[in-house]
Amino acid sequence: MTEDVRLERVTKTYRRAGETLTVLSSLDLSIPKGEFCALMGPSGSGKSTMLNLVGGLDHADDGRVIVAGDDIGQLDEAALAAWRAETIGFIFQGFNLIPVLTALENVSLPLLLTPLSRRERKEHAEYALELVGLKDRAGHRPAQLSGGQEQRVAIARALATDPKLLLADEPTGDLDRESADQILDLLGRLNQELEKTILMVTHDERAADRASRVIHLDKGKLAETVTR
Repeated sequence: MTEDVRLERVTKTYRRAGETLTVLSSLDLSIPKGEFCALMGPSGSGKSTMLNLVGGLDHADDGRVIVAGDDIGQLDEAALAAWRAETIGFIFQGFNLIPVLTALENVSLPLLLTPLSRRERKEHAEYALELVGLKDRAGHRPAQLSGGQEQRVAIARALATDPKLLLADEPTGDLDRESADQILDLLGRLNQELEKTILMVTHDERAADRASRVIHLDKGKLAETVTR
């Protein structure tokens, strides 16, 4: 099976207060194309660091990070930015929508980095909103939407460029249970129907239950992997 993510002996350290802190230690991991994978572990276990490395937001100190066939450690900053815009869709806990922009305008933002015309950007953004069931809210600003609707707009923004991989960092962390379940239903549908590979960091066992595989990190190492 084709892999969308492969980490080979990846190590990441940070300097803090004069000390070297090892966050990930010689980590090996493979995520096949089309898998919905949940990443769990205690605070400080390296979950968000791993997500940032896979998304090209940070660099490994040692080892290789290969995503969608590209060894991203070999890309310069300009090439990495272009790769990230084309390959990765990011979904954050805090939505990160721009308050003065409408849902459609927020979803259109990543498309400004593409060669698409204004009309094509609008069509792509409308389609992404339709995928998440919010085409009728295209003209609404974030303050006019519920938390669950804001997160769906954020997911539409992540989908707008048709990325190969969705990276979700606690996507249900700020939502009530009903809204969280709706977001998890949506992620499951995107995985099943659009065959999007999803890597989701979560502390929520109920969210992790939706994934086809749960990876547990502890102190920068794989502690356990459970395939459902």
